[in-house]
Amino acid sequence: MNTKPRGKAGGAEMRHCPPESGRPRSDALALLACLAALAVLTGCAVKEGGLYADEGQPGIRTAQWPPIGRRVGPAEAAPLPESPSVEDYVAYAALGNPGLQAAFNRWKAALERVPQAEALAHPRFTYRYFIREVETRVGPQEQGFALAQTLPWFGKLALRGGRAWEAAEAARMRYEMEKLRLFYQVKDAYYEYYHLGRAIAVVGEQFAFVKYIEEVLRARYRAAASQHADVIRAQVELGKLDDRLRALKDLQQPVVARLNAALNRPLDAPLPWPTEIAQKAADATDEEILAWLPVTSPELREFEHRIAREEYGIRLARKGYYPDVTVGLGYIDTGSSVMATRDSSKDPVVATVSVNLPVWFRKLEAGVREAEALKRAAVSARRERANSLGSRVKMVLYKFRDAERKINLYRDTLIPKGKQSLNASQTAFRAGTASFLDLVDAIRMLLEFELAYEGARVERAQRLAELEMLVGREVSSEAAGTQPEGPAAKPEEGPSHAPAGAQAIHGQRE
Repeated sequence: MNTKPRGKAGGAEMRHCPPESGRPRSDALALLACLAALAVLTGCAVKEGGLYADEGQPGIRTAQWPPIGRRVGPAEAAPLPESPSVEDYVAYAALGNPGLQAAFNRWKAALERVPQAEALAHPRFTYRYFIREVETRVGPQEQGFALAQTLPWFGKLALRGGRAWEAAEAARMRYEMEKLRLFYQVKDAYYEYYHLGRAIAVVGEQFAFVKYIEEVLRARYRAAASQHADVIRAQVELGKLDDRLRALKDLQQPVVARLNAALNRPLDAPLPWPTEIAQKAADATDEEILAWLPVTSPELREFEHRIAREEYGIRLARKGYYPDVTVGLGYIDTGSSVMATRDSSKDPVVATVSVNLPVWFRKLEAGVREAEALKRAAVSARRERANSLGSRVKMVLYKFRDAERKINLYRDTLIPKGKQSLNASQTAFRAGTASFLDLVDAIRMLLEFELAYEGARVERAQRLAELEMLVGREVSSEAAGTQPEGPAAKPEEGPSHAPAGAQAIHGQRE
């Protein structure tokens, strides 16, 4: 480094140098030190009390999870009504189900990737300090500053943004799928709970009737008016019914827990027995429903967005053959010259342009082939899923129509015939021409018919809910001219809520 005093050379008086036009090294260093100190202080302020602060623990953001079994979300502020319908349960689940909230937040996160994909890369700032100064005619170069920005080739940012947007739309379709799946889950559990209540009521009435018959037969046996074998048969039938009734009552807790899980409530939280199933009719034919499937199914629409995303990926991979441009601006701090010059201490400013060279064509070609293979995979996956969904819709439609057929069969034919058989068995039992087993068979047949009728109604409602989940739209409306079959008998209620056959028997014994 030149240590000669500036202004004098070998005792000879030198020409007066002009005032320094550049910034001295000490001033530049001081400026850099101030900028560094400001950045440090700003970072400390944000960390200690700003963006990442949390109450009670400065500088640390902690997740406050609720205790297990406590529900989360807006559903806490909207309790269920006293006698909730299936629509009330669906609305409640939509507000507080954590799985649906997770799918919604995944969609939001995917949307936030769009502006990230469309933005330029961060500019690059470079600082250079010359440990050994470079002496030039105008003075020694002491330090340098440079700022550079990379600009992708025309169209690359738009393609990246389009690809991110299609990925976000696919996430939205997954959210719609999760919502439909949740609604089906709630409806399916609700209808199962309804069926359980009806089954407990029907079997309970049958148990009460057989117990009454067993007491009558024991009284007759003590009076030598009946055989001991009849008493044993009645007690065997009573034991079988008692076991069936206990199994049904024990099933209540798992069924309630399943419905509570979909509602994001404590698993052991009590739920009232469902009172009815709304009769709904399908508004479309099977052919129309199958035609809706490719248009309205969120699952197939998700594949459409995945295919569109891969198309953007192909175009983006082909853009890899074009270079990216980096433009920059540099500044060099220059000290005073030893020799008296007119341009002493003049600081140079440098403009730079650079491009990357996409010369590894095997890499680029492989990237294009990869993108094309991903699109073919998405197209094939959509075709496979469309076939699978179509076959599943056909099976659900079959079960739905089969349940309708059984409803008509039990309501219009078998239940009326069962009532006639029960009346005939009652008359014969009073006259002593029929055994108690004939009477038990008649009441059992009628009650099983009524239970199967309720099962068909539940099956029809469950398959309708599944169909709407698969298709992604409503396919039903309130059936015109139909009325609910009446409230489901609760297990603790008396015989007045029993099916018609059991009420007839109770009338006979009174």
